[in-house]
Amino acid sequence: MPANLTPQFLAAEQRYKSAKDDREKLKALKEMLATVPKHKGTEKLQADIKRKIARLKDEMEVKKAKGAQRFSFSLDKEGAGQVMVLGTPNVGKSMLINSLTGANLEVGDYPFTTRLFHPAMMPVKDIQIQLVDLPALSESYHENWLSSMIRISDMAMVVVDLSRDDILEQMETVSSVLNKFKVKLQGKKFEEVDDNVHWVSLRSFIVGNKADLPAAPENYRVFEELYGDTHEIVPVSAKNRTNLDSIKATIWDILDIVRVYSKKPGHEAEMDRPFTFRRGATLLDFAEAVHKDFAKNLKFARVWGKEVFDGQRINKDYVLQDGDIIELHM
Repeated sequence: MPANLTPQFLAAEQRYKSAKDDREKLKALKEMLATVPKHKGTEKLQADIKRKIARLKDEMEVKKAKGAQRFSFSLDKEGAGQVMVLGTPNVGKSMLINSLTGANLEVGDYPFTTRLFHPAMMPVKDIQIQLVDLPALSESYHENWLSSMIRISDMAMVVVDLSRDDILEQMETVSSVLNKFKVKLQGKKFEEVDDNVHWVSLRSFIVGNKADLPAAPENYRVFEELYGDTHEIVPVSAKNRTNLDSIKATIWDILDIVRVYSKKPGHEAEMDRPFTFRRGATLLDFAEAVHKDFAKNLKFARVWGKEVFDGQRINKDYVLQDGDIIELHM
């Protein structure tokens, strides 16, 4: 935290942390930006506030669109991560999601079968990940809410049709539309977009669907030569349900999920309901997820896991590891 922050800034920051709705948060963030001292030492802080303002506006836009369209389902993030499924018309997104989740999304041979967004939960190990089927991306038309929805997601799965000779054009269309949304797809090497705070970096990988069809092997070879250095590419067949586990493994790796199980003193661990975090989260993050009182009054905790000895005592800055079992003490 840079020095010389004004009392007005600190007060606005506190209002942001305690805000109960998006409008209060937005108002507090704008006040923070207005009152933060403008010098080199606060440049990173200023950029972070601007990103939060942009992201919050995106979230508010999605909620506004959701209410205006009277959608009959919620887009609230569920599970351990939210993955937007992107692609041009008729690449097989909906069938792929059905195969991965057991959902029953409408599948058609005509363009733009998907007109709204459709979430479905995909089981991976002992957790669930939310996949969201979006309308096909096109240079000529897209829904107003689509940009904001993609920008606030955790990652993207781009689906291309390996059986078609226009496979490179498919990817170019996706990239072009996302550029209009100020979204930069990040593949094997993730980098934040620093030149403009209105842009967002989105983790992503590519699924080559219809890998079972005759033209697919040669098209995959050409596609892999162009995109293989920058993106993970997973060839699958949604129709035949082949190699779908590789999709799950890739999403798991990109999201870098850490599962933590709670244990009450004197009881067995609750192994059927893991809490999920991104790698780098700490014991304090876990305590806050269990209950705010634990975070406020936590004295210490004990952990059972692969990297520690059973029942080892840990402090608030302990970095969570996948599979940890933690017992909190107030």
